[in-house]
Amino acid sequence: MEPLDDNMSGTFVMMHGMTGTSAKMQPLAKQLGPEGWTILCPEAQIPHPTRGGFAWWLRSDNPTEPLNEESLRQVDDSISRVVSEIPDGPIIIGGFSQGAAIASAMLEHEIQNRIVGLVLLGTKTVRPEKLREILPFIRSRKVAWMHGSRDHLVPLEQGLEHLEIFEQAGWDVIKLEHDKGHMVNLNQLGELKSGIQNMADSIDYK
Repeated sequence: MEPLDDNMSGTFVMMHGMTGTSAKMQPLAKQLGPEGWTILCPEAQIPHPTRGGFAWWLRSDNPTEPLNEESLRQVDDSISRVVSEIPDGPIIIGGFSQGAAIASAMLEHEIQNRIVGLVLLGTKTVRPEKLREILPFIRSRKVAWMHGSRDHLVPLEQGLEHLEIFEQAGWDVIKLEHDKGHMVNLNQLGELKSGIQNMADSIDYK
């Protein structure tokens, strides 16, 4: 965890994707973090068996299919561990691919009361029906969403399904679609950073 300055207002939590690490996510998080916020980049603890790095969950079947019971158990274990690392106060939480899916699923956890914004990059929802069920009953907040039309790992259709759940619940969504693959489009970082800063600026700390 790295303080941005002495007047910390909240914690900006960004999680890496499959085969990623905390160190790989930190440069992007530093670029996007709101002014005066602390940066936290948790690291998954499931070693990827063939490609190195770490995963928040593993699976052997088609990645476009719903998660099986064991994978969902790993999701819940990962959420519990990340929650234990987050300090008190407001949080903006997100990540890339698997990491962003974990961030979205944290709305099912009691920590959701402290989430003021979500950053969902190249991802999908792990439990779409659960997300649809809970959103109408919790306070709406801001979402920054980015996805590539040529994403071969998480098809755009799955990303749009995730986005539409928030839109249908009336949440304030920034939609950043691009024509690239499974990646963060650096040409849209300015818009993304502005949206994240807006999340932080929307909090009244007085």
